[in-house]
Amino acid sequence: MADKQKIWGGRFEISTDELMEQFGRSISFDQKLFHADIAVNMAWAQALAEIGVYSSEEADRVVEELDQIRKDFENGKLIFSPADEDIHSANERWLTERLGDVGARIHTGRSRNDQVATDVRIWIRENLAELSIALRDLQHSIISLAEKHGQTVMAGQTHLRQAQPVSLGHYLLSFFFQLQRDYERLLHALMDNDKMPLGSGALAGSAFPVDRFALAKRLNFEEPTENSIDATSDRDNITQVIYVCAQIMLHLSRLAEDWIIWSSESCLYIKIHQKFATGSSMMPQKKNPDSLELVRGKTARIVGHLVTLMTLMKGIPTAYVRDLQEDKEPLFDSLEQTILSVRIINGVISTCKVDAKKLLDSLDPALYSTDLADYLVKKNIPFRKAHQIVGRMVQYCEKQNIPLKDLSIEKMQEFSPLFQKDVLSLFTPLAALDKRNLYGGTGPVSLSKQINIAKKILNG
Repeated sequence: MADKQKIWGGRFEISTDELMEQFGRSISFDQKLFHADIAVNMAWAQALAEIGVYSSEEADRVVEELDQIRKDFENGKLIFSPADEDIHSANERWLTERLGDVGARIHTGRSRNDQVATDVRIWIRENLAELSIALRDLQHSIISLAEKHGQTVMAGQTHLRQAQPVSLGHYLLSFFFQLQRDYERLLHALMDNDKMPLGSGALAGSAFPVDRFALAKRLNFEEPTENSIDATSDRDNITQVIYVCAQIMLHLSRLAEDWIIWSSESCLYIKIHQKFATGSSMMPQKKNPDSLELVRGKTARIVGHLVTLMTLMKGIPTAYVRDLQEDKEPLFDSLEQTILSVRIINGVISTCKVDAKKLLDSLDPALYSTDLADYLVKKNIPFRKAHQIVGRMVQYCEKQNIPLKDLSIEKMQEFSPLFQKDVLSLFTPLAALDKRNLYGGTGPVSLSKQINIAKKILNG
């Protein structure tokens, strides 16, 4: 016998297979859309009143009852039915049980396709706003730490090998500007989710002449979507959001990887606060950087969500298909885990302790090699020739097992007579930074300009 409780059950003579029921239900995760769905139902009831489907009194009753359903849901007073495939059908059932035919009219002129698409965009906008705040908080913390360490010299690395001296502040600001680009991508994603699908129906548009522009305004959208097929069947707005999350996580993961190494016993350049570390169930001495490791791990998870959704979209035909139900879990998880990860990294940065001496002591004198080559270039030696000369000096020091800075002037002059006593000043860490005060460089003057730019961005 057919299950007449289904909102689409009239066409069917028998009930859905129990396994199919389990397979198709999304209510376990799309409950996250509850509040958005209540708002959409309220706005739709008011739109229906404007075209005479509801009287103004009936619309008021619907809105009042939807508000009561919201309160009852929040207080745990509502029970889901086996017929509730999703939160949208559950809300409609609760409304109909309370208001009878008045409640049953709520779905006039719309489809779950445009209803769900609108709910999702509302949820996205709320959570992107939360993510934007978390990003700004993290950027503030980065600037604060960078200001404290503008003259803390560390070994800048390429290929995980010491390359050139940089300031810790300069290193930190590299993440500020990466996150700033992420923030700008986030704003673009917000803009793309600021068009309202409601009124698009299943694919052809509603047959009832609701004012979609007024409806969009009521739901705080900039405007309605332009094409009903596009509005109900594409998910590039969701793909874009997950991409923003994945890119943020990639940036956080790289920082996490650095700091996992830096906080290890082999470095001890930084100390992770106990609030963001855990211990071992076996080894009492352990203080593990689990906060950073989890961020690194969750990055893989969110990149996987991006691949999932893009793979989902590549194979489906135009217009709505049930495959699109699979967009929710990747979306929900991506935004929620990214917000949490940004906050965790903010906590790590704002509470960490930096050992400036260990960073300084770790400098290998060989990382001044570029400065030595530049010294010769300023005496009219072509850079390629200067590069070869200094390369031979480094090779000699490796064979003799002596630091580059310990070479005597006389020995240096065997490689080039242009070396004079002033060359020894090149082995001063801050002097190396001072040579790089060009725009965007690691010098203190340049760093001060970068900090001012960063502050202006945040205050703008």
